[in-house]
Amino acid sequence: MTTLIVGASGATGRLLVEQLLNRGELVKIIVRAESNLPETVNNHKNLSIIHATLLDLSDAEMAQHVKGCDAVASCLGHNMSLKGLYGHPRRLVTDATRRLCQAIKANKPQTPVKFVLMNTAGNSNRDLAEPVSFGQKFVTGLIRILLPPHVDNEKAADFLRTEIGQDDREIEWAAIRPDTLNDVGKVTEYEIYPSPIRSAIFNPGTTSRINVAHFMAELITNQATWGKWKGQMPVIYNRE
Repeated sequence: MTTLIVGASGATGRLLVEQLLNRGELVKIIVRAESNLPETVNNHKNLSIIHATLLDLSDAEMAQHVKGCDAVASCLGHNMSLKGLYGHPRRLVTDATRRLCQAIKANKPQTPVKFVLMNTAGNSNRDLAEPVSFGQKFVTGLIRILLPPHVDNEKAADFLRTEIGQDDREIEWAAIRPDTLNDVGKVTEYEIYPSPIRSAIFNPGTTSRINVAHFMAELITNQATWGKWKGQMPVIYNRE
């Protein structure tokens, strides 16, 4: 199985690369030339590195890079800096999701390609009647105005829900929603739910990046796990 990962040089993306390589998978990544990857990853025989700025690729180049891939995973996000929060591209995650899906379809795959999107527990799955308090709706509305990356995450997931949907013949998808992210050195026990079990704003849980990477790798490589969660937006928490 071959997986293309975008956002592979980020804090979660590089962990997903390691998770898949450790399972013996073939991995392709698109990273900028100046990206620093650990030597254990950079020189791995199962890793192919494409040095490019993702959204600068032409449609033909994008289609060529996803050709032959069984899965595409996006760990893209915005840097927590003024430029990252308010600069361009404002719709990095959404535009990448749309263009990668278009590239998959351009290749007309014989079997559906998995698309795994890293998202956020602060984004509701509007396919479900997820209860959201008035207070959280109010704060989320402010966040949409003040923090453009949140809207980007919402629109990326909405593209998968509404444009790809549940019955597409060429793409199957899942959007992973971690709560407050933290860093630990190894995979620990974690829990997966169809919807949040706590408020991401007023009572947030925690999710380690390595657990997110592990779950994404499970979705990509384990057909039973994929069958359970495809077409959904599972929420992941560290087990307390």
